[in-house]
Amino acid sequence: MTTIAPYGSWRSPISAHDLAESGHAVSEGTWVGDDVWWLELRPSEGGRFAVRTTGDNGDPIDVLPEPWNARTRVHEYGGGAWAADDDGTLVFAEFTDQRLYRLDRGSRSPVPLTSADSGFRFADLTWRDGEIIAVRETHSGDLVERDIVAVPVDGTADGNNEAIRSIVSGSHFLAYPRFSPDGTRLAWVAWDHPQMPWDGTELRVGDLDRAGQVGEWRTLAGSPTESLLQPEWRDDDHLTIITDRSGWWNLAEVDLQGEVTPLHPDEAEYGDALWFVGLAWYRLLADGRILASRTLGQSELVIIDPATGASSVVAQPLTHIVLGPVRGTSVLLAGGSAKDAPGLRRLDLESGEITVVRLSVDSLPDAGYLPIAESRTFAGDREVHAIVYPPRNVDFVAPDDELPPFVAFVHGGPTTRAPFVVNPAIAYFTSRGIGVVDVNYGGSTGYGREYRERLRGQWGIVDVEDTVATVLGLADAGLADRDRLGIRGGSAGGWTVLAALTSSDVFAAGTSYFGVAELTQFARDTHDFESRYLDGLIGPLPEAADLYQSRAPLNRVDNLSTPVLLLQGLDDPIVPPSQAELFRDALARKGIPHAYIAFEGESHGFRRASTIVSATEAELSFYGQVMGFDPVGVPPLELVSE
Repeated sequence: MTTIAPYGSWRSPISAHDLAESGHAVSEGTWVGDDVWWLELRPSEGGRFAVRTTGDNGDPIDVLPEPWNARTRVHEYGGGAWAADDDGTLVFAEFTDQRLYRLDRGSRSPVPLTSADSGFRFADLTWRDGEIIAVRETHSGDLVERDIVAVPVDGTADGNNEAIRSIVSGSHFLAYPRFSPDGTRLAWVAWDHPQMPWDGTELRVGDLDRAGQVGEWRTLAGSPTESLLQPEWRDDDHLTIITDRSGWWNLAEVDLQGEVTPLHPDEAEYGDALWFVGLAWYRLLADGRILASRTLGQSELVIIDPATGASSVVAQPLTHIVLGPVRGTSVLLAGGSAKDAPGLRRLDLESGEITVVRLSVDSLPDAGYLPIAESRTFAGDREVHAIVYPPRNVDFVAPDDELPPFVAFVHGGPTTRAPFVVNPAIAYFTSRGIGVVDVNYGGSTGYGREYRERLRGQWGIVDVEDTVATVLGLADAGLADRDRLGIRGGSAGGWTVLAALTSSDVFAAGTSYFGVAELTQFARDTHDFESRYLDGLIGPLPEAADLYQSRAPLNRVDNLSTPVLLLQGLDDPIVPPSQAELFRDALARKGIPHAYIAFEGESHGFRRASTIVSATEAELSFYGQVMGFDPVGVPPLELVSE
């Protein structure tokens, strides 16, 4: 029987505890012999990352036991924190001390490979001839340096830093070390401040000497306005790369003279923002063809013949795809769709059979409690892409004369995008009668370089205008209550929340997860990887000092009358707690209702089960108080005005 009840008050079977206990993000799947291993977030185990595989009974088991945590802090976002050979020997970066360790198959006691207190961090790990090839980040006081290194796996580098061989450096950032098939050359991607990897990078190649080091190199392609990604050797004289010189991240071939030949020109993206080192968007197949993820908002899997440029779509259900390695006729795919839970799957390219390896949730709620997602384009000052999730609960309907509250989800980055994939955290709200719209504002990836660069110099303007245009478009279409519009976001998305609240009167409530509130101190305090990101988003210092002041939400609190919820991890090195605390103090001075909740032991992104529960329930209670509905089953959040 269907019950008539106001939006926001519907009873839902999806609890915050379900999100915390059922959710365990799965990534970095790889082949170890004929087995599949993967990295899995364990919220119930303090938010550690475990390396896991499938046991004899089909259930997942730990390869890396508790309390070990395979997570690297290179660039603070990490990537490639572990690697295993086909015999099952695991090497990983341990989060607590950032040392490399080796865990032999069948053992539960990792052996250290690198020294304690060295200031080293390692990422993008790969095995090669008894060594681990990695990007090394060295911290010495305020100085940060990076190089590509070889670390012996026999333990001789523990206590002897000289045993680590530096292969090449020469730029502030390096990624994708790739050896030629004959082992005589190394290719890699390099860039320097103030560039971010989606702004401009270089493809470099150098000959290896007898000591296994690169003395001199040459730049084959790239510039400050061309982003190159993922070089892979096709043979000893040619590399496949991703380049956006056409305005789209497309596949191309580069020879050793630097001649770049497009392989499949297309107004779609075959790459994305390099937030995590080691990401792959294509794989070279044994027959010479290329398996790639093609994205234009949503993603699909395609096979490209580089000899002819022809492509064909591979039938499979996912609309958000991260490519894993290929073994024989099988490829590992991470991702999901609007109906398929995110996770790791194995696809047989010959038969088309797709098999679940491990999902990122134990189970999805019944379909009757999941929203029906719809891609929509809204027109403000320019086109804005978004994904709309209307309220849906098979047990409830709202009164005929009521429109639903809607919350705009604003992704972080800002140079990334909201994927088209089922998300229980969104269903938590929609199943209670609260609509969600996930906004891919100008500056997002997935729509070409021009769309991505709409935010250049315009952070806090274009992202805000596009989000406002989206929610007003929903209200004008009769899909959302104009008086009950909310906005929430994390990190750079939190900045957009605070910027929107202090520059418009559209929103009734705003939630900032570890959001940026001001710019001058942030530029001084944030970590090295993003320390010059603001050069492109706002402008370089000191020339843009006035913009840093005028654009900052902290300096515009006088324009604010909207209640705000601030959620912050106290160990966050990317957006330090001072950002939320400064904004909290400004809210208190003006007497604006607010709440500030800080979480011990949490960094940039909440990973512990208790934190996920507390933050989710606080957010729901906050919307209920401000928007005038009574959410079921959550403790009331105390709002203060001083």
